Amino acid sequence: MSALGKVVRSGVGRRRVQTLVIGLATMMAVAASVLGGSLIVVSGAPFDDAFAKQHGAHLSVQFDAGKVSAGQLSKSKDAEEVSSAAGPFRTATVTPRADGSPGWPMTVVGRGDPGRGVDEVALLDGRWPTHSGEIVLSAGSALPPTMGMEISFPDLPGGPTLTVVGVARSVTQTADAWVVPSQLPALTAPGSGGYQMLYRFTDAGTTAQITAGGRAVTESLPPGSAVGEQSWLTVKKTAERDTALYVPFLIAFGVLGLVMSVLIVGNVVASAVGTGTRRIGVLKAVGFTPAQVVRAYVGQALIPAAVGTALGVLAGHLLAVPVLAETEEVYGASSLAIAPWVDLAVIAGVLFLVAATAWASAWRAGRLRTVDALAVGRTASAGRGRWAARLAGRLPLPQPVALGLARPFARPARALAMGTAILFGSVAVTFTVGMGASLGQVMEARAHDAADVVVPAPLPHFGPQGPGPGPEKQPRADPAAVAAAVEAAAGTGKHYSAAKVRAAVSGLTGTIDVIAFTGEASWGGYTMVSGRWIDKPGEAVVPTPFLAATGTRIGDTVTLNGLAEPVTVRIVGEVLDPRKGGMQVFTDASTLTAAHPDLTETSHHIAVTSGTDVTGYVDALNRDLAPLGATARAGGLDAGSDMVVTLNALSTILTLMLVAVAALGVLNGVLLDTRERVREIGVHKALGITPRQTVAMVLTSVVVTGLVAGTLGVPLGVALHGWVLPAMGDSVGLRLPGSVIAVYHGAELLPLALGGLLIATLGALLPAGWAARTRTATALRTE
Repeated sequence: MSALGKVVRSGVGRRRVQTLVIGLATMMAVAASVLGGSLIVVSGAPFDDAFAKQHGAHLSVQFDAGKVSAGQLSKSKDAEEVSSAAGPFRTATVTPRADGSPGWPMTVVGRGDPGRGVDEVALLDGRWPTHSGEIVLSAGSALPPTMGMEISFPDLPGGPTLTVVGVARSVTQTADAWVVPSQLPALTAPGSGGYQMLYRFTDAGTTAQITAGGRAVTESLPPGSAVGEQSWLTVKKTAERDTALYVPFLIAFGVLGLVMSVLIVGNVVASAVGTGTRRIGVLKAVGFTPAQVVRAYVGQALIPAAVGTALGVLAGHLLAVPVLAETEEVYGASSLAIAPWVDLAVIAGVLFLVAATAWASAWRAGRLRTVDALAVGRTASAGRGRWAARLAGRLPLPQPVALGLARPFARPARALAMGTAILFGSVAVTFTVGMGASLGQVMEARAHDAADVVVPAPLPHFGPQGPGPGPEKQPRADPAAVAAAVEAAAGTGKHYSAAKVRAAVSGLTGTIDVIAFTGEASWGGYTMVSGRWIDKPGEAVVPTPFLAATGTRIGDTVTLNGLAEPVTVRIVGEVLDPRKGGMQVFTDASTLTAAHPDLTETSHHIAVTSGTDVTGYVDALNRDLAPLGATARAGGLDAGSDMVVTLNALSTILTLMLVAVAALGVLNGVLLDTRERVREIGVHKALGITPRQTVAMVLTSVVVTGLVAGTLGVPLGVALHGWVLPAMGDSVGLRLPGSVIAVYHGAELLPLALGGLLIATLGALLPAGWAARTRTATALRTE
């Protein structure tokens, strides 16, 4: 081994605490960076690859066949913004039955082939239909895509029956099923039906460009002929929703970790140079060049950083497992893994930052003259910070405490480095506490049930009928009878019922849930983002993703299809609702009276009167409900979410790592300070200071630093929370109301501010113990 290598190895072995600090700080930064970078890549890669391969449509538009002709639509292909187009294709919204079981509304499109130039439909199984009587189902269809299954349409004239001959996927979700064009007339009820046009634009990277393209293709068409549209950006955001949610907060932790790593590496190397001045002089005296001295200190930082980087990559991969598991079904992807180039980029970037920071901090060692370095001892300047010591001595405090409080002013640069580490730890703790509270608020909004007692809705009758007795053979509870029993029960306060039906919306594929309320439901846990709650029939509130997908806003109307007759509702409010991808409509039950008079999937939600025992109320109500075939239970609906559990677990792990790094940064600084002043400590012991007083002196030396850093860290953590949470909401298409963001209260901020003091105390405990155990004679002999 070369002489330089021996010096590097010796330095790493001698400075074990500093080595551990650099390694752990680097590991935390690398783990967060690998995880965040990988999710950014993984969230978009499956969709982007499929979209490019299948020439996905930038915009799919649904037109009313009664207001526009196929010839007029064909001319829209020549619009200035359009690069290519497909269609017009005839469409119909139908409600099928498969194997005798009722289905939900679905959009069927007539296409003679899978297409080539725009929206090439990818066949996953079987073949494309070649004649009437055959149908290809989308892989995302509500019906199980089983080859050879027969689908009937008893509500249509002639009751046509189709056989499933294939399963396919459209990257931009342009249909739930496809048939040959000659089949569409039999699937179209009199007076209904429409056309679909698929467009690709020359510029389609932003919402504004998509809007401009849509305006260009419709300006020459009759007003009101376009009844719905869907942008590829909306589909893309939906596809990336699961992983995109994690990216903002992982970026926050990654930046915190990287900055802390740079600061800690710089502080450790600078401290090593400052305390090893005499050693540097010896190295130069035996022939080391200034460049070799600098490389020695850089190597002492890079070795633990390299080990921490390797462990960080491993930790990032392990932490990615629960997150990537949620996206493995995206566009048929069977396995998603972290891209190797992400690992390489993070490794190269972090090691470069460590090397550059260490080089800058060690540059002073290379510039020191040999004679000056040999002449310098270990003892720090005694004159620095005397004013603080005199001021602290006048305070009515024990002398060891006063000495400790004045210590940061004797080494202001070191105190600043320790305070910065504590600051980042305090920021991370404050941010994590706020995020946990905000996610709790979101989950309460997700449950949409503040009721004391709930009577769950019966399970729907979907799927093949079993041969034997089972739930599907049992009679369903009459919602009116259950509501009457609830009304008559002693202790019933406010209550409402909620029925769920499936409907289709023009321009969107698939179905959405329509929740119809009987009674006043605004008290039931529905958090409004903007607008107001439902006041009368014909009104509706919808989540943010629904507004984005349909291109609507408060005050607009939408039409619900697939029921006995179309239902038009006016949007009066925007509600926070992350369930079902935000694709739900909430309205009054009387809105659906004509279109769906038989609402059987009905749940009942009850708030008991003040002083009523919930358990006794449930027991009494169940005795009344037993003959009706319904059962009540205490509490609202389940608000659990695997994604929230994963987010909380990840943030807790990363926060603990940051706090550990901050505490180790304090440990490093206090340890260096204690070793520098070991002779001074010996003098104090000779004058009668006890081991307990020595511990108090060392611990109080970090009190001012911890309090100041903790006090500054809390508002910065609150600000970070105020930036990251809305960004997380935007990543999944949700606007978060103020109640979800403003989760910090005055009573919580004081303990959070004291968290900086706790981190500082934890870091100073070991050096304090070492100082207390040091023998007086040994300390006095130290130079």
